[in-house]
Amino acid sequence: MNPCLIHFPKITDPRGNLSFLQSPDQLPFSIGRVFWTYDVPGGEKRGAHAYKKQQEIIIALSGSFDVMVKRADGIEEKFSLNRSYYGLYLPALSWRVMENFSTNSLGLHISSEAYNAADYIRDFDMFKQTLHEQSNGI
Repeated sequence: MNPCLIHFPKITDPRGNLSFLQSPDQLPFSIGRVFWTYDVPGGEKRGAHAYKKQQEIIIALSGSFDVMVKRADGIEEKFSLNRSYYGLYLPALSWRVMENFSTNSLGLHISSEAYNAADYIRDFDMFKQTLHEQSNGI
């Protein structure tokens, strides 16, 4: 599966809207960890890494930000997250950089794995090498 937007149920109401997640109905994996990013200073970037096996969904609960993704097949895509009723699904081996954070943006990250520093690929050249090895069955 490639990176893609996943739309969540949206229940509209004059008192305010409601969206929700139910596992496994709206998620392609079991939840191993949830964390959020906030108070990102103007002009800063977050991410700039990939995971070896972890899958993730990123939701902009408030405000907006862009996620630049380089997929395992080499295609680069820009996803603008600015609505709380959809999220960006990122399979393992998706290089991501989050940028263009609006004031008071809040990003929710839902991950398939508990935190494991060894699962991170933080060097882009190492990421390319990992993709090359995977495509050659090494």
